[in-house]
Amino acid sequence: MINPLNLTGRVILVTGASSGIGLATSVLLSQLGAKVVLMARNKDRLLAALPQLEGSNHRVEPFDLAAPDGLPGVFKALSAETGAISGVVHCAGAQLIRPLRVLTSQDIDALLKVNVNAALMLARGFRQKGVHAPAGSIVFISSVMGLVGAPGRSAYCAAKSALNSMSKSLALELAPEGIRVNCVAPGFVKTPMLVEAETAVGSDQFRRIKDMHPLGFGEPRDVANLVAFLLADASRWITGTTMAVDGGYTAH
Repeated sequence: MINPLNLTGRVILVTGASSGIGLATSVLLSQLGAKVVLMARNKDRLLAALPQLEGSNHRVEPFDLAAPDGLPGVFKALSAETGAISGVVHCAGAQLIRPLRVLTSQDIDALLKVNVNAALMLARGFRQKGVHAPAGSIVFISSVMGLVGAPGRSAYCAAKSALNSMSKSLALELAPEGIRVNCVAPGFVKTPMLVEAETAVGSDQFRRIKDMHPLGFGEPRDVANLVAFLLADASRWITGTTMAVDGGYTAH
């Protein structure tokens, strides 16, 4: 039987891999045969996540994406040990719900460092000669907030919108090198970030947000399924896109 999502033997780096969408993605990729490199700040949480993956030859790579300039060096060292890297999934991200009247430039800088600056440096590290496989794929986890607006989320919307437009530019620049670049824009997914959102907006507003999802809130695995597709050969003719996986949120 042909498996269009077969990733056997491919090395794929996943950021934010210790929880939420990043962990669900790492587990699914391991089930599809990939060798997964789990990246996040906290080594202990990464080591706790590692046994949830299927197969062997997976590894953890602790790294603080708030200081992303070291990423090219990490990719060089990593590929020397694992062989060519086939894909990168940037799941790590920061969210912020803050009205404009109290928003500060420091808030904006913190969001951009993890959501945008780190994404660019991941792409820079991956595209280095000798690092990536002949057919590579980069997937950025964006958000429906990069496609639509919401009160109190101007900085977060700006950061995720930047990812969407940035992926188009990178897709054109990196196509000659055999690297595809795409974004996945989830709706509200049942992760710790959703709990934070409920606390920030209150129960009434949270109920309205849930009602905006005709299929209800998503699970991390729902997002991971689309990520796996964009990493696999089944999506070999897809680049520069932002795909929503949102239970119908953006259909309104």
